[in-house]
Amino acid sequence: MKIAVLVKQVPASDNVKMDEETGTMIRSATDAEMNPLDMYAVEEAIRLKEEFEDVHVTVISMGPPQAIDAIKEAISMGCDEGYLVSDRKFAGADTLSTAYTLSATIRHLGDFDIIFSGERATDGETGQVGPSVATQLDIPIVTYVSKIEKVGNGIIRVRRAIEGGEETVEVELPVLLSVVKEINEPRIPNLSGKIKAKDSPIPVLTSTDIDAPLDKIGLSGSPTRVVKVFYPKLSRAGTVIKAKNAELAADEIVKFMKSRGVL
Repeated sequence: MKIAVLVKQVPASDNVKMDEETGTMIRSATDAEMNPLDMYAVEEAIRLKEEFEDVHVTVISMGPPQAIDAIKEAISMGCDEGYLVSDRKFAGADTLSTAYTLSATIRHLGDFDIIFSGERATDGETGQVGPSVATQLDIPIVTYVSKIEKVGNGIIRVRRAIEGGEETVEVELPVLLSVVKEINEPRIPNLSGKIKAKDSPIPVLTSTDIDAPLDKIGLSGSPTRVVKVFYPKLSRAGTVIKAKNAELAADEIVKFMKSRGVL
């Protein structure tokens, strides 16, 4: 069984910088880490590898050269190999263009039985890429997966979170599963895993390698645009109330609130 896991490198802090001209994030300007929600997808893929024989797990990430670190982290957890999809022509991609690039990469690498993704990325918070990849690959998508109950005979049965409860879904392979954090607890890489990741070569695929037309990738292939970037100004001007004692102070506060229409 062949499994792919889609991971993304995201800013590791709130110190995010934007390019005001293009409306895109300056990813090289901040510390980065693997998207925390993708770690649950990685962990679930590794658990299937441990449960069944002849399972091969491939990690795929689209991003700048430093995104190799996220791939190596996934390998240190137990994945077999990883590919970085990186090209200046991919810059400025929205969710649709990103999904096209990832789906083209999956086609280039071959058929997979299961593709895992995290619920969403913490930098964009859209949750659109996983379902869009499945649509462009023309395979089923099951979102909010909280438990894998059974895999076998070309069928997978999963439990997914819905409003007010859970539901069980059975679907034929291949399939893309978007998982939630309740599905497992990601492991901490051990020493042998870290050594394996350090020594693992990470091939870099360009737009030419995956045969992606220029009008489908990057800004050219993105139907959505950030038309303006601005930083909100916070006003914290306050009113100081002085009184001889707490009772008088309370009276003044009530008067102030009434004057503002709060009371």
